Amino acid sequence: MTASDLVDDSPGQPAPPRSLIVTVYGLYAREVGGWISVSTLIRLLAELDVDAPAVRSSISRLKRREILVAERRDGRAGYALSPYARAVLETGDRRIFERNDATDEGWVVAVFSVPESERQHRHQLRSRLAWLGFGTVSSGVWIAPAHALDDTRDHLLRHGLDQYVDLFRADYVAFGDPAEQVGRWWDLDALQKLYDDFVAEFTPMAARWTETGKQQDAFVDYVHVLTAWRRLPYLDPGLPGTLLPATWSGTTAADLFSTLRQALAAPAHEFARRLLDESP
Repeated sequence: MTASDLVDDSPGQPAPPRSLIVTVYGLYAREVGGWISVSTLIRLLAELDVDAPAVRSSISRLKRREILVAERRDGRAGYALSPYARAVLETGDRRIFERNDATDEGWVVAVFSVPESERQHRHQLRSRLAWLGFGTVSSGVWIAPAHALDDTRDHLLRHGLDQYVDLFRADYVAFGDPAEQVGRWWDLDALQKLYDDFVAEFTPMAARWTETGKQQDAFVDYVHVLTAWRRLPYLDPGLPGTLLPATWSGTTAADLFSTLRQALAAPAHEFARRLLDESP
């Protein structure tokens, strides 16, 4: 399994059931021991218009990817988060929910070389660096803002990939405009489009929630908005504003998500916990 398995939705497409399941586990399972019974998961996903066969099929796929682990508790069939999925979600919490104003503190550069006989590790390494927010300078030279250093070091050590990589702190000193260079290292146009689409899709939802709504509706809306949002912080390297286009809509999208989270998270939590507590 790679970290991208938790955020592998296709941009612009409706979230598949497996992504909704990951969101539900990320939001609610960890506070009840990381485990949800199959029957309760089916009840929760029914609120999201996902039928039982689709839930079971998606669970099987998440099990094959080693995101969920089959486990019986008190005679009930259910699934728990794998240790690795827990670690990825914990790192993701910071990326998804914490807003930090990026400053120009330089760069972290990853230089790597993987022998052809171990090319599977090359793919794994590239996938994990992309998930950590790195852009590509050349085939074996990747770059990210300096704030990514600690997560990068910890992640590579945890997964035994440190033997292939050298990490450097760096400043860009020549020979072009850094704002133009980052457009070569990351596909900012594609990311801008995703942010624009998020704002267009969920601004009407924010208008609906200017007044208190039902907990059930909050649960449905919050799972959908978080599923749509949680992939974006993994695609966004967190560049300082001085390096971003003047038309950048990432801040507008983040403000919108923050507004929706403030309105929806508490009532959605109450609804989900009631179903979890009522689980037979």
